[in-house]
Amino acid sequence: MDNDVFVGVIVNTFGIKGELKLKSSFEYQDRAFKIGNKLYIGEEKEEEIINSYRVHKNFVLITLQKYNNINEVLKYKGSNVYIKRSALKLSSDEYLYRDLIGLNVYDEDKLIGQVYDYELSINDVLLKVKGNKTFYLPLNGPYIEKIDVDKKEIITKGGSDLIL
Repeated sequence: MDNDVFVGVIVNTFGIKGELKLKSSFEYQDRAFKIGNKLYIGEEKEEEIINSYRVHKNFVLITLQKYNNINEVLKYKGSNVYIKRSALKLSSDEYLYRDLIGLNVYDEDKLIGQVYDYELSINDVLLKVKGNKTFYLPLNGPYIEKIDVDKKEIITKGGSDLIL
């Protein structure tokens, strides 16, 4: 299955030579925005090829093949940007944060909830878990022992300590 993955939104142009400014919190930007990668832009998912990529003040700046002028790319302002999942070349033990939504969370053998969303914080990714009570589970911390996307489960040790 090669589904489209949302990687950001074009918030503006940058300069007069057709550079586009994207807001993106995508976890694999270095893979998504490689020169030569195909992006799919807007509701029609127009296929475009990345010609250049750089980061400037927390924004992704790209140019697309075939465009050299601000007037040619204005049509994309405000558009969502997607990439094919296969272009990310994820290994079998890699996943996207959105892949964790719906996974059951167990503290050792006891089901304590299910991931329903995630939030990016300054230092970490917080999984939002809903069980008897709603709580946050830090993705990169001492609590998570194992994530198995195929089995749809996250195993924690001490995860029940996070339930308020």
